[in-house]
Amino acid sequence: MAPLKKRGFEYAIALSGGIATGKSTVASLLALNGMRVIDADAISHEILDASYEWVRENFGDEFVEGMSVNRAKLGTLIFSDKVAKKKLESFLHPKIRAEIEQRSIKQDAFRFPYLIDIPLFFESGAYDIKESVVVYVPKELQLERFIKRNGYSKEESLRRIESQMDIEEKKKRATWVIDNSKDLKHLQRECEEFVEKIKAKYLEKK
Repeated sequence: MAPLKKRGFEYAIALSGGIATGKSTVASLLALNGMRVIDADAISHEILDASYEWVRENFGDEFVEGMSVNRAKLGTLIFSDKVAKKKLESFLHPKIRAEIEQRSIKQDAFRFPYLIDIPLFFESGAYDIKESVVVYVPKELQLERFIKRNGYSKEESLRRIESQMDIEEKKKRATWVIDNSKDLKHLQRECEEFVEKIKAKYLEKK
């Protein structure tokens, strides 16, 4: 009888949030506090760049520069064209998930909680991860930060934010919430407290 295939995600906690809620900053702060992090965005960028010929064939030469993909140009297309968005996601998401699962299996071997940074964790429903932490800011502040960071119009910014599940809904679904509505010092404290909670919870189980 063939051995059962390992599935991963046993000790995983999904890290999620919305556009411009500060998820990347939180991931860095949690890593500084000793949490191991698998970054789905970084994996998607690696896979997308490795698939530049597929992008050229399916979307055109203007979306490719040398041997990498112009993500800003492709992003503008994807957020304005539902058919193009579905086509890209159907191609990318299974590859991203397979790579995350492989890395997760390696992390599970340490038998201690770790984070998988998945922006669309709640939207995709593709990951069998029981616990999650959401980086939260109120929607008005999310919009303000996104416009400031990216320089898009209010209309374009709202379109991108509203392409994801509402941040209030993600907050409701999360196991834990990290509040990023104040300054960096407050955020650092939130991250430290979260790591302490994870350690305490894990040690209770041992």
